[in-house]
Amino acid sequence: MPQTTPLPTTLLPPQQPLRPTSTTDAKPLPYTGSPMLLFLSDVRLLFRNASSLPGIMLPIIASPPSPLDELFPSPGNMLCLALHSFLIVVEFGFLLSLPALVFVPLWAGMLWVVGVFGVVGGVSWVLNGEGEVRSRSGVLNAAEMREREKECWVFLNGVSVGHHWLQNNVDRIAQTFRRPILGVHNRTYGIIFDLIQCLIERNFCYATDDIRRSYAIIREKLLNPDYTKVVLILHSQGGIEGSLILDWLLGELSHDIIHKLEIYTFGSAANHFNNPLRHVNSESSKNEHVHANAVRHIEHYTNNGEFVARWGAITFAHTENRYMGRMFIRPGSGHLLNQHYLKSMFPLGKDGRVMERNAFMDMDVELPGHHSGDHNTREYVETVLNEGDPVGGEHEQPRPVRTAKVKDFSRLWGYRNGMNPPE
Repeated sequence: MPQTTPLPTTLLPPQQPLRPTSTTDAKPLPYTGSPMLLFLSDVRLLFRNASSLPGIMLPIIASPPSPLDELFPSPGNMLCLALHSFLIVVEFGFLLSLPALVFVPLWAGMLWVVGVFGVVGGVSWVLNGEGEVRSRSGVLNAAEMREREKECWVFLNGVSVGHHWLQNNVDRIAQTFRRPILGVHNRTYGIIFDLIQCLIERNFCYATDDIRRSYAIIREKLLNPDYTKVVLILHSQGGIEGSLILDWLLGELSHDIIHKLEIYTFGSAANHFNNPLRHVNSESSKNEHVHANAVRHIEHYTNNGEFVARWGAITFAHTENRYMGRMFIRPGSGHLLNQHYLKSMFPLGKDGRVMERNAFMDMDVELPGHHSGDHNTREYVETVLNEGDPVGGEHEQPRPVRTAKVKDFSRLWGYRNGMNPPE
């Protein structure tokens, strides 16, 4: 039986601010455009990528199964799925009923709306729990906690995540990177209402209460002199909220403070990620070319076969100078953070630690233009493989290029099992 060559992961190198990338490819509307046109564009994107909707939940059964997987048949997961199924029926029925409200008395229509929102609010309260911020690091020992006192890791979750799934996400991230994680809760109100909230946040740049709370927390961490590094991990809708939070931070804090920040997204639904150049004076510019942007590092991880990533990061990465950071596009499906992204990209061994050899990190990398002989792309690959971080680097003479792997480009991989990537 002939063996098939595994598909490579596509890597989109980080764009350079204020430099045009292409004038021929079709580009989506920029987030600064008309909100109504953006909304209509999002509807078109939905239908264009509708075939990838089943990919959000596939594969349903992960191998090997883990209690931290979102679809693992544990009592907590089953309760969450049952409550979300109930909310889908209620919210979908409510949307279908709206046109009929014009035929009933005003008081009856208002009573119906209040009743539906009351039911949704009650069920959401059960899903979300009483607290707004979740942090647990039971997988770490006291020595590991003390070792990371100068770092602050913050996680902002995506759609339909209540307290139970947020806690599982936080625990899985802590186990992967052996660091205490602060989970800032983007509260859920059911899948349908959460998606409506995504459209409002993304197309109207509207800061919901969850965004405002998260912004205050992240800003406080950045201004805390005890922290030399703040790492922000975003998933799904958390990418939308994180991009808006970053816009606020860039408009209020000095870029030297924001330079403490690193951002890593999974299945991001955001339509932009800004990262302007830092102000560097002429005397120091020769020595400060490695990290020329305000945010030290931004990386995006996506699965090509799932709807949210295609509706968000994968599409808008082609907007010039508006989606900053490296992007990894894995040939696979699944949108759930633990079960599909972390399990595929940072799989754990029987000892509970990230496996040094795994299919994703050992996968070949394909860059657009690499095989066509594009000079800039080849130089980018050579710089990564021979000199480290390529941002702003220069090459005097080309060197032979070995086969590039995902792990050669992934800075987040350098944090696995409590390790530290080179600065």
